[in-house]
Amino acid sequence: MIYQNISLITAFLLFYSIFAGRFETRYVNGPLMFLLIGLITGPAFLNILQIHTGSNSFRVLAEITLAIVLFTDAANANFSVLRANNWIPLKLLMIGLPLCLLAGWLFAKMLFPDMPWLEAAILATILAPTDAALGKAVVSSPSVPAPVREGLNAESGFNDGICVPVLLLLLALIAPEEQHSGTLTLAVELFIEEIGIGLLVAIFLSYVTILLLRHSKRMQWNMALWQQLIMPSLAVLSFSMAQLLGGSGFIAAFSCGMLIGLQLREAKEHFLHSNEGFGELFSFLVWTTFGAAVIFATWPYFTWKSWVYAATSLTVLRMVPVWICLAGKTMPAEHRLFIGWFGPRGLASIVFLIIAGQYNLIAKMEIFATVIATIILSVILHGITAKPWVARIKAQA
Repeated sequence: MIYQNISLITAFLLFYSIFAGRFETRYVNGPLMFLLIGLITGPAFLNILQIHTGSNSFRVLAEITLAIVLFTDAANANFSVLRANNWIPLKLLMIGLPLCLLAGWLFAKMLFPDMPWLEAAILATILAPTDAALGKAVVSSPSVPAPVREGLNAESGFNDGICVPVLLLLLALIAPEEQHSGTLTLAVELFIEEIGIGLLVAIFLSYVTILLLRHSKRMQWNMALWQQLIMPSLAVLSFSMAQLLGGSGFIAAFSCGMLIGLQLREAKEHFLHSNEGFGELFSFLVWTTFGAAVIFATWPYFTWKSWVYAATSLTVLRMVPVWICLAGKTMPAEHRLFIGWFGPRGLASIVFLIIAGQYNLIAKMEIFATVIATIILSVILHGITAKPWVARIKAQA
C-alpha cells in the first residue's frame, strides 16, 4: 500500500509540475488542485490513496511547511515599500486582529449556543490567522499595488505567531491543572515566552548564519549545490529551536526570514530560489493529505451551522474588522475590500486545530467540522477569485 500511495502522489506531482504554467494561469491554484486530487483518490471516492494522519506526523508536516512558507515570504518582502506603508500591517495586527477575534467569538457563541465560552473563543482563534501560501497569487503579483501586497504578506506572517499565545492561554484555561494558576500571570508569561523567545532565536540564528556565509565566501568554501539547502535548513532550524525553547516557531521563522532578507539584499534571490521549491513540495503533501484523510474523517460531523460559520468567517468576520481598522487613510475602498477578502485560512488553522485536538474539548467535533469547512471554502473561493480580482485591479491602474 505504501508504494501505491507513493506512486499516485509522485505521478500527480510529476504531471502538475510539467503543466504548472497552464494550471497557474487559470482560476485554480496549487492547494485547490492538491486537495481535489486527495479527495477524489482517497476513501471518499476512488479509495486508492489511503493516508493515515495518526500520531504527530501530519502536525509536523504542516508546521514545517508553514515555517518554510513564512520564512520565504518574509525574506522576499520589499522592505522599502513595507517601511513606507507599515501602517497597513500594524493596523491589521493591532486593531483588525483583535476585532476579528472578538467578532468570531461572539458569533460562535450565537450560532452554537451550547458551545462553552472558552471553546467558542478557541474556534475564533484557530480561524483568525491568515495563510500567505493560499494568497500567493495576490502577494506575489506585481499587478497588485505594492503597499497592499506587502501589508498582506506582513500580516499573514505575524498573525500566526501572535495567535499562538492566545490559543495556548485559552487551552490552559480549559485545563488549568496542566499549566500555571494565575490567569494574568499566565497570559504575560505566554506572550513573553512565545513572542520574545521567537524573536531572540531569529536574531541569533540570522546573525550567526550571515557571519558564517561571509566567512565561507571569503575562504571560497561555498559550493553552489549545497547553497540550495542553506535557507530551507535555516527556516526549519529557526522554527524547531524556538519551539524547543518554549517560544513561537512561526514568529521565529518569519522574523528570521525578514532579517536574512534585509542582510542579503540583492543576493537573496540566489539563496532563496530553492525555498520556493521546498515550500511547494511540502504544501502539496499537506493539501493532498488534507483532501484524502482529514475531510473524509470529518465529513459526518458537518452541519449547516459549520458552513454558515465558515462563510461568515471568510466574509463579515474578516472584512468588517479590516474595513474598520483601515478607515481614515487615503486608501481606495476597493483596496480595503481586497485586503479584507484575501485573508485565506489554511496551514496555520490546520496546525492550531491539531494542537487544540489534543485537549478534552466538549465541542471538539463541532469545532473540527467548522474549521475544516472554513478551510475548504477558503481554498476554493480564494483560489478561484484571486486572478480575476488581480486582473480587475490591474485594469484600473
